[in-house]
Formats: sequence, C-alpha cells, structure tokens
Amino acid sequence: MSSVLTAAPATPASATEPVPRMPWALLAAACLGMFAASSSGTTRAPFLIAMAGDLGTSLPLIANLMALTSIAWGAASLCAGAGSDRWGRRPFLVGGPVALALCMAGVSTAESYLGAALWATLAGACAGAFTGVLMAEASARTVDRQRGRALGWVMAGQSLTLLVGVPLAAAIGSLVGWRGVNLCVAALALLAALGLFLTTLRPVDGPRAAGRPAPRLSAALSPRVLNLLAMGVAERICYGLTAVYFATFLQSTYGLGLGQVALPLALFALGNIVGTVLGGQLADRLGNRMRTFAIAMAGSAVVALALFGWTPALEASVALGFAYVLVNAIARPSLMAALANVPDEVRGTVLGLNVTSASFGWLGAASLGGWMMAEFGFAGFGPLAAGVALFGAALAVFGRR
Repeated sequence: MSSVLTAAPATPASATEPVPRMPWALLAAACLGMFAASSSGTTRAPFLIAMAGDLGTSLPLIANLMALTSIAWGAASLCAGAGSDRWGRRPFLVGGPVALALCMAGVSTAESYLGAALWATLAGACAGAFTGVLMAEASARTVDRQRGRALGWVMAGQSLTLLVGVPLAAAIGSLVGWRGVNLCVAALALLAALGLFLTTLRPVDGPRAAGRPAPRLSAALSPRVLNLLAMGVAERICYGLTAVYFATFLQSTYGLGLGQVALPLALFALGNIVGTVLGGQLADRLGNRMRTFAIAMAGSAVVALALFGWTPALEASVALGFAYVLVNAIARPSLMAALANVPDEVRGTVLGLNVTSASFGWLGAASLGGWMMAEFGFAGFGPLAAGVALFGAALAVFGRR
C-alpha cells in the first residue's frame, strides 16, 4: 500500500471532463465545526485575568491551559484519524462536537483550577477527535482538483476565530462572563454537530469490511508523506512565530496598549483568511502543488526579514504583518491537498497525523520564539522565520524529486 502514497500533483481540469459540484453544505458545516473547535481554546484569551481571579490561581497557570489543550488535541487527532479509517468518519464527525459541547459546559461549571484544567484538556481531546477527520471527509467528497479550495474553506474556520470569534467572545463576556462564553461555544459545537449530521447522511465511507485487514500506521507513513508532514511542521512554526508574538512585537516596538493592537490583529487574521482562500484556488489551478508551496514559503521568508528588521512606522509593520501571513497562508492548502491525495483507507490516519504534527509546530513556535526573544529580541525573529521557511521550501523542492 505504501507504494501508492505518492501525493501526486494536481491535474488541471480537462475542457471535456465535467467537474463535480462542490459540496458547499458540507464545507459550511465543516467550517463551522473548525470554528467551534478553535474557539474552544482561543476565545479564552480575553478572560485569563478574570479566570485566574475566579478560580483562585495565578495567571501563568491559566495561560498554560492552552498548552494542555494543544497536547491533548494532537494526541487525540492521531488516534481519531486511525479510528476513522477503521470504523468510518461519521461517528467522529458528529460525536466529536457533541463531546466538545459537554466539555465546554464542564469548563463553565469549574470551581477550581484543577477542574478547569481537566475539562479544558478533555475539550482539546474532543476537538482533536474530529478536526482531522473533517479534512478527510471534505477530501473524500471532492475530486483531487477541488481539494485545495475545499480544504481552504474548511481551514478558514480557524482564521475566523481570530477575526470574529475572539472579539465577539469579549463582547459577549462583558455581559455573561467567561463562564457564559464557554456555554456559547458549547451551543456552537452542537450546531456544528447538527450540520455535520445532516450533510453526511449519504456516507462516502463506512466501517471496515468484514475480513478486510485493518489499516496499519506504517502503511500511511511513506517517505513522501513523512516529507509532507515535516513541511507542515515548518509552515506551522513560521505561522506560529508571528501569530503568537505579533501583538507583543507591536507593543514592544511602538509602545501600544492592549486595546490598540485589536485592529492590527484583526487585519492579521483577515490576511490569513484571504491567503488561505487564495491558496486553495492556486493549489487547484496551477497543478504543481509542491512548487506553489515552495514559492509561498520562500516569499514568506523575504517578508519575515522585512517585518522584523525594518520598523519605520506602525502602519508599515501592520502592512508587513498582513503581507506575511497572507503569503504564508497561501502555502497551506497546497500542502493539505497533497496530503489528502492518498488512498481513502488511510486518509483519516494521514490527516490526523497532520493535525498532530501541526501541534508540534505550534509548540516549537512558542518555545523557539521565547528563546529568541530572551536571547536576541525581536531582531532575531526575521532570520529565524526566514530560515525555517526556506527549510520548508527546500523540503518541497527535494520532495518532488
């Protein structure tokens, strides 16, 4: 089986070959599911101080809830991806958001840090149980030359969390507090579960046939797939370095207050959405996804050097931040579409591994960024991001060969 896991380049549409209709209802439900999963952790950001005071603990411990969520998310995604290849994707697509809703309700009732940490960790595991499977389902319901766009729209749900979810959570939280916001996210997850239930009534996969051997993890780990996963880690580190530290960079460089970084962060999130959607179009229309990925990563390396090395004015830094995340986001749909171009019986495993490896990328970005800021300040971020981006581009170039 591993000999066919080659993740071939996209094939341009033929003028005489009809292109199937995109499953827009499913993609909308999947985007909502991704939005709910991402909101389960990200919307906690405006309430860290309030949560610390309410739960009688320190701010650093509350902030560390994100690390617990990320670790559980990555571990669960690996198991859920393999499980969806054995028993079908629908139980994870519907059951995952329902379980997430229950965990978010649990977070809202926590009376101690230990209780909040337990429920937040379980929520991360529930999110991981269906986000990779969402990608597999969207891939299974589209042909290869549609997958860049389809996966681009699904991934846009994560970016919408930064653009819409966090500001909306802050506004709602001013009325109902952080506990009420968690209940709102729970309701959102239930709505996503309903949408996924209705849009997957006609299955395109099913439980493993009787007598058929179970898919093996080793069958999904071809050298080509491993190379793609390494490219994904590099891309996530590049994105995470800026997503995690962009606000701090602006505050340190220009002396901005917390409220003054809201608009730059919204523009940053908008750049990510535009880049993801544009990247999906390019992944399907240009044909050579590895080349698209390599060019986008090389372009982000150039912009990273300018972003952190040239700070003439706030407006210039915000514009460069928008440009950086846009160019970086163009790379991801090509990578995801290439990862999805594997046999259906191991697609869930491969895309679950992608979510797991992405969590390592996020952790790498946080740790590398913290070390760089302590040793060299933000002046070192440009060379660091550029070096990782060029490494990812090199993996794409040599992976083609």
